Amino acid sequence: MRVILLSGGSGKRLWPLSNDTRSKQFLRLLEAPDGSSESMFQRMLRQLNDTGIAQSITIATSASQIDIISNQLLGREADVVTEPERRDTFPAIALSSAFLALEKGYGDDEVIVVVPCDAYTEKGYFDSIKTMVQAVKDNVAELVLMGICPTAPSTKFGYVVPKSQQKGGVALAVERFTEKPDSAKAKELIQQGAFWNGGVFAFRLGYLMNIVNKHIQVNSFTELRDRYAELPKISFDYEVAEKAQSVAVVPYKGKWKDLGTWNSMAEELPHPFSGYVIADETTSGTCIINELDDMPIISVGTKDMIVAASPDGILVCSKEASERQKPLVEQIKARPMYEERRWGTYRVIGNTTYPDGYRSLTKLLHLNAGKFISYQTHAKREEVWTFVDGEGLLVVNGEVRKVGRGDVVHIQPGMYHAIRALSELEFIEVQVGTELVEEDIQRYPWDWEKYL
Repeated sequence: MRVILLSGGSGKRLWPLSNDTRSKQFLRLLEAPDGSSESMFQRMLRQLNDTGIAQSITIATSASQIDIISNQLLGREADVVTEPERRDTFPAIALSSAFLALEKGYGDDEVIVVVPCDAYTEKGYFDSIKTMVQAVKDNVAELVLMGICPTAPSTKFGYVVPKSQQKGGVALAVERFTEKPDSAKAKELIQQGAFWNGGVFAFRLGYLMNIVNKHIQVNSFTELRDRYAELPKISFDYEVAEKAQSVAVVPYKGKWKDLGTWNSMAEELPHPFSGYVIADETTSGTCIINELDDMPIISVGTKDMIVAASPDGILVCSKEASERQKPLVEQIKARPMYEERRWGTYRVIGNTTYPDGYRSLTKLLHLNAGKFISYQTHAKREEVWTFVDGEGLLVVNGEVRKVGRGDVVHIQPGMYHAIRALSELEFIEVQVGTELVEEDIQRYPWDWEKYL
């Protein structure tokens, strides 16, 4: 059995900690078994590995998330398939399925399970996945879904309605799907024995590839990726599940939460306060998350509030209203001020435009020991690097030297440069130019092994 792990999202529901490059599933707010912090993405990977149900994992994601995924894999093996553009869940699953079929060479009978990376759940969830896989192998249905047993009527989820008067069996034939009903309809559906659609699907690889080939006939994974825009921009539920002639649902009754609002996230945090927080005894039911290391948040008399602060901004709202922030966040046009990359992290600490049209962008970069920033040039900007902690190997125009705290390097446009961290390394980068964009970069090969 092969798992396709879906990792998408635009990072607005848990703003200001989440942004376009750090979606909610990557926030390290949860507590791992060893007491360290982990993200929803890391929790799901750990659970998949601990249960041993997956022979391999393929992560379906966007190009903007590839660095943070590389940073959070923590040595775990997984293939990563990136969409050329965001086109909803059907194209993403189709592309990853084509990777497994045409690149990895798995046969039509290989069972595939699609799992969202941000489900907050427990062991029974993975037992239900095993049941789904067995149902596919036993030809109970061509497509098998997981149905979450509802705890209350909800307008946030789609519903799966099984056929009535079914006896025995762990996989129930599906009669119909209903997308996000109103409250009255949700109550009616639950009375009919409906389940929440948990977004988990199992099928044989050949089944999905036949559907893909109805849209595009391709001979290679690369060809499908090049023609990705020809796939319909539609969800897997609409394109596959609701059109399926043979579909069943496996019920799961256990812990399952969508940590997509600050209120739901706060319920699972190990501590109500994180970061530099000072609160008195009159603060009650309030959750405060502060990523601004040198700036305290003081709380006096707040009740049932969410306060979250990051380099991107500050959110203050009641827990009850936390799900209503998204339309307001969509009004913000600023670039992300904090990003995780495969080599470490950076935080924007200054961004200024001058009367003559020149701009300066100041970042604090942290390189993890052993990681490096690629050998590169810029055409439209100069940079000044000031090293403040740790040691590294610096390359400028082919010349290699060791740098450490207090060293300053001036990099002119067109100069070749790279840095590798010998220990945990921090430096301040000041970019100056008329056009400061991430696309102003040309990368070149460099063999670090010669100098280590």
